[in-house]
Amino acid sequence: MGGKCPHRNVKKRRYSHKTARRTKFELKGDDMVYAQLNKPDQERPPLPVDEDLPGMGQYYCLHCDRYFANITVRDEHFKTKRHKKRIKQMMGPAPHTQLDADLASGMGMPDNGPKLMSM
Repeated sequence: MGGKCPHRNVKKRRYSHKTARRTKFELKGDDMVYAQLNKPDQERPPLPVDEDLPGMGQYYCLHCDRYFANITVRDEHFKTKRHKKRIKQMMGPAPHTQLDADLASGMGMPDNGPKLMSM
């Protein structure tokens, strides 16, 4: 009469809805945001109108790489601890890049040292 419940294994195989939504809200890497912040103001183009983004893509926080629905929500975001921490992080030294990671793992260009004798 006993035994396992037939639907127990099926629940474990279901995919989470969060994994499908993660790609929708991917943020730029820290190195890309840092490079964008170090550009002069003249090189930054104005924000284009995009219907798929919140607030038509007009209310954007460059430090956090986030779009907001309206100006009041964005201004409230500027007061938060997370935003202030992000500003402090972006004003410090440059974050690591993919080139740094490749060099640290030994995948960069070989360093054979100086030539001792030329023939």
